[in-house]
Amino acid sequence: MSYAGPCSGEIDRVQARVDAKLDALAATGPSGPESAAATRHQQPTPGSIAAAESRLGDFSDATVAAIKAGMTRAREADRAGDAAACEQALAGVRRAIGP
Repeated sequence: MSYAGPCSGEIDRVQARVDAKLDALAATGPSGPESAAATRHQQPTPGSIAAAESRLGDFSDATVAAIKAGMTRAREADRAGDAAACEQALAGVRRAIGP
């Protein structure tokens, strides 16, 4: 049995919004060259995808860093049972990803 923190559900919803935003930007944005890792048949990670998209202008490096840091803070606050800190971190992520 696993423990669900006070804002686990909201973390999942915000993560889904982040993923959807990245998917939408990837579908409509410019393309770039294939990386060396891709030619070695290595699967991309969410971080490598976000970094590649930031280089193409969809998200700045600072925005990607803010999203990653905010989601990390939210998960840590959730594990600690701190709903207020979790919601504050998620609010920052929502601002970073926009509408």
